[in-house]
Amino acid sequence: MTQPDTPAAHGRPTQRTAAMSFIMVAVLIDMIAIGLMIPVLPHLVGSFTQSNDEQTLAFLAVTLTFGVANFVASPVLGALSDRYGRRPVLLLGFAGLALSFFITALATALWMLVAVRLFSGAMQSNMAIANAYVADISAPQERAKRFGQLGAMFGIGFILGPVVGGILGNIDLRLPFLVAGAMALLNLCYGWFVLPESLLPHKRRPFEWKRANPVAALRGLSALRGVGPLVWVIALSGLAQFMLHMTWVLYTKFKFGWGPWEVGLSLFVVGVVMAFSQGVLMKPLLHRFSARRLAVIGMVSAACAYLGYGLATQGWMLYAIIFANVLAGVVAASMQSIVSNAADARDQGQTMGAVSSLNSLMAVAAPVVGLELLRWVSQLPPGHLLIGLPFYCCAALQLAALLIAARFFQRHPAPVAPAAA
Repeated sequence: MTQPDTPAAHGRPTQRTAAMSFIMVAVLIDMIAIGLMIPVLPHLVGSFTQSNDEQTLAFLAVTLTFGVANFVASPVLGALSDRYGRRPVLLLGFAGLALSFFITALATALWMLVAVRLFSGAMQSNMAIANAYVADISAPQERAKRFGQLGAMFGIGFILGPVVGGILGNIDLRLPFLVAGAMALLNLCYGWFVLPESLLPHKRRPFEWKRANPVAALRGLSALRGVGPLVWVIALSGLAQFMLHMTWVLYTKFKFGWGPWEVGLSLFVVGVVMAFSQGVLMKPLLHRFSARRLAVIGMVSAACAYLGYGLATQGWMLYAIIFANVLAGVVAASMQSIVSNAADARDQGQTMGAVSSLNSLMAVAAPVVGLELLRWVSQLPPGHLLIGLPFYCCAALQLAALLIAARFFQRHPAPVAPAAA
């Protein structure tokens, strides 16, 4: 077994495979822990409010603080991982996540939830560092497939986390946060004793504040050769996806009367579809299509799905759309491979941190736009088509991203053939 402090990059193929297995397990545990809280956090926020309107505004404050903190901190943590290695920054994230879950479980006022989400956002950049880790141990032609494998772990975490969170939330709204904190501590122990380092010492670079601030990181991302306008594609797709995440629990409550169990079950199905898409479909699809083509196909599917979510008149329709939207799961892995392959090996942490920071910026905008749109229609009678207004906006955003990507890919042909497995 590769030792925890032994760099796994550029070792023997068996070492790279083992390192990939280690980071996949770490991401799986992390996503289960995060998934536990998703069905219950809006309801916990609602326990401190008196109406749908107040609940929406309070949830906006809670999500906004997380997004702002994460936007500022992600490129810093990414640059720190380029300097000190991926493993210590991942361990810091696991520890911060555990602490934030436990404090959330003990919160007695709304301001405490806002404060702990601010702390959690500043400490949490695990997916960005995990993506940099995968880039360290993968050849460029392998990255789309391996980002897909990592995305499959994300999906499996969403299979297990939300449904268990929904069950626990029906017992007590605070119980999922205690269990999630224990899961994060388990991940900290796993990372400490098992997870190997991926970044070789000679590939590390000095930490510079001027390169670690989010504005400079985003500027550097847009300047990458072969990326350019794709930054807008990532941004618009991310904004649409985050708007879906931010409004799903309250949307299904207002329109269909769903509680934690129903939400958890729906997210369980989302996780199954995501895991199947990225863990099973991704490899054979890469034999037939390039990462660029897969991204376009996935964006077409996503735009149609957002429209369908908004138009749905019964809860069962959401499940039909989730299953039909299976190809949307390949978009993130495809775009990450395109960006990662455009970056220098010594800049993977900062590059993935910049992508994470861009997504965090969209996470800041998403509740402002999505929850405000939902607040406008929150007093409409259940089943009213206008309650789907946030999802109509998501469809428009995804369509804009699709048009930008298609135009860019048409004008800038890919320099290499589709990746082999």
